[in-house]
Amino acid sequence: MPELPGIQRPPVQALPQIRDRMTFLYLERCTLGRQDGAITVTDESGIVHIPAAAISVLLLGPGTRVTHRAMELMGDAGVGAVWVGEHGVRYYAHGRPLTTRTRLLLRQAELVSNERKHLAVVRKMYQMRFPEEDVSHLTMQQLRGREGSRVRSLYRRMSRETGVPWNGRLYRPEDFASGDLVNQALSAGHACLYGLAHAVIAALGCAPGLGFVHVGHECSFAYDIADLYKAEVTIPIAFRTAAEAPEDLPAVVRRRVRDAMVERHILERMVQDIRALLLPEGEQDEQEEAVYLWDSRLGLVANGVNYAREEAEEEP
Repeated sequence: MPELPGIQRPPVQALPQIRDRMTFLYLERCTLGRQDGAITVTDESGIVHIPAAAISVLLLGPGTRVTHRAMELMGDAGVGAVWVGEHGVRYYAHGRPLTTRTRLLLRQAELVSNERKHLAVVRKMYQMRFPEEDVSHLTMQQLRGREGSRVRSLYRRMSRETGVPWNGRLYRPEDFASGDLVNQALSAGHACLYGLAHAVIAALGCAPGLGFVHVGHECSFAYDIADLYKAEVTIPIAFRTAAEAPEDLPAVVRRRVRDAMVERHILERMVQDIRALLLPEGEQDEQEEAVYLWDSRLGLVANGVNYAREEAEEEP
């Protein structure tokens, strides 16, 4: 069988880490292909080459077509792909994790499954959002109440500062245009944040569906992580952009969110925050790359060993 054209699939260790990549890139009304290690973007204006390993996530808008070869490259390079449009946000695919370790994934599953540890992670998340307040003793009900009060206060303050009327978060996912300008801006900005959070989570080898504040959805953990930055990034941008009422409001919001993510190092902070939430304080995910066998008494035992003798010794 003839070899497929293009470069060979790179080893995971050779790919740039997620913290060293661009945040996201939005594309619409174009066709994505592949030439060696680059994604080609073709529209009526011509062709642009994008180094796949330099991107965290591609937001694919209306009119986007993707070839099989392009998806293959995105998967090999760990590039997230999120289809977005006027009728809401749907996450269909992501690239492979940029790690061969499962330490973070196992730790995430452990924390989600234990009620006491689960609550401890939730408190960490709220502490990140409200660093000036001690939330270590609050229950889930109290945490939700404090969050609701803080968010309402932020919306009211941004409304006063920008002069944009605020009547609540009113929108229909199936009808983007039905919301007022500020709600449209919030939806567009949050979509970018969700996409980046999902791509980072996938790249680190965690499970997007194992959330702590949000549960029961395939993107629960992505929503958890995105919420850490909304008050800092997307909410202020949405109100200020709505006050200007530009002709193409979603596009302006996306560009401003992208620039704010770069300026505030949101991508790098997401990586650090996820590690801080899941790993014990001071511990890093530097586990040796190896495959182990699980043992109910010993925890982990070596792989590639014949344990027939041990079995014989245990038999009565």
